Amino acid sequence: MSVGTYNWQSDFARKYVGIGREEGREEGLEEGLAQGVVLFLTARGFEVSDRTRQRIESCDDLDTLRTRVHRSAKVDSPEELFD
Repeated sequence: MSVGTYNWQSDFARKYVGIGREEGREEGLEEGLAQGVVLFLTARGFEVSDRTRQRIESCDDLDTLRTRVHRSAKVDSPEELFD
């Protein structure tokens, strides 16, 4: 039985399944934005070092990641994302 199609009966279960889904969505968005920053930088011709990639991918703040997506269009080197 798939969790996505099961109708949880208790308020407790519905609450915590919903929280888990929201956390999963947020984590997915964080990962997607981080990957987008790296892809954008490589598309611009930058070589993204393992250290820089790790710094980008370890960020779990959505506002910071969104800012880095925008900044990745303007920087002269990947390291400028962290200034």
